[in-house]
Amino acid sequence: MPDRIPLQSSTARIVIAGGGTGGHIIPALAVARELVAKYQAEILFIGTARGLESRLVPQAGFKLELIEIGPLNRVSLATRLRTVAQLPMSVLACMRILRAFRADAVLGVGGYASGPAMAAALLKRIPAMAFEPNAVPGMVNRMVGRYVQAAAVNFPPAAKWFRNAEVTGIPVRPEFFAISAPPANAAPHLLIFGGSQGAKIFNTILPPLAPALLEAVPGLTLLHQAGANSADATRAAYQGSGADPSRWQVEPFLDDMAAQFVAAHLILARSGASTVAELAAAGKPSLLVPFAAAADDHQRRNAEVMVEAGAAIMIQEHELNQPARIVDAVRNLLSDPATLHRMSAQARTLAHPSAAARIAKILIGLPRRFRR
Repeated sequence: MPDRIPLQSSTARIVIAGGGTGGHIIPALAVARELVAKYQAEILFIGTARGLESRLVPQAGFKLELIEIGPLNRVSLATRLRTVAQLPMSVLACMRILRAFRADAVLGVGGYASGPAMAAALLKRIPAMAFEPNAVPGMVNRMVGRYVQAAAVNFPPAAKWFRNAEVTGIPVRPEFFAISAPPANAAPHLLIFGGSQGAKIFNTILPPLAPALLEAVPGLTLLHQAGANSADATRAAYQGSGADPSRWQVEPFLDDMAAQFVAAHLILARSGASTVAELAAAGKPSLLVPFAAAADDHQRRNAEVMVEAGAAIMIQEHELNQPARIVDAVRNLLSDPATLHRMSAQARTLAHPSAAARIAKILIGLPRRFRR
């Protein structure tokens, strides 16, 4: 006897597993909202206490179950061994959660909790779907790709790693698609962020450049998301630079990124998959600095797509040590409204406004397609 309720006319019960960073959890929340709005589904998230999901999921009004599991990729041998030792108990914990919730389907979005939850779903023969935003899948998705019943990918090359993969794009909150350009008479505004946890290199390199940036672009204001652990030090660095304090602001985390995009004429950011998707949806011109140590160099590949479309300019990490490179790029773009307008239009050509809807539709239909 199966220990779950097959999806028929009853409310769908969907588990979304994973998180860690905003790149994992923000698209997951977009899918969750679509599942509730269109299918009246019941949603349960599985995550870890260390991940951003521990704050964002309850804040969004969804239930969250926590498990204990650490990283496996790009960590020390000791950390990897601890994680391997945790895996059996983590998988068992996920199996109990899936049974208690009577899950109809599981969506793995990457991050620490995704692996145990996907393994539990496969062991319990609950339909499982993987979400992969990058051109080369992460470790967990490479491991489960051949076993899941469906997959949603952002880049066509990733499809070969999965069964029944579909290129859906990355789910982005609807607010990003409604963003328009700032008013013509608005003072130029540069938004700087390195993902949900900030970027150490941005926090180190950019504060000393603030006076030159503010001098190069009359009226310019800066908003810099530095990450919770680095905000105080980054703020102190701006203060130490002598830059006019009325023209810059440092925050640990920006809860409503869509609202911050509205005021931005230009965005300086990393090129993680979710960031690139949000820039495309909002039609925002950008300066993209790929994280050089990203697995499989996927951030550079993401940035190249934007550059080839004419939506962004790419600056390599090593170029950040050339102050003139950054100052000139910001000044040249912010002094050229026609170029900014053209970059904005090109960014929107890369947007996938129906990504969340498509992923939700595939996920909601999995129990009917599932063959035991």
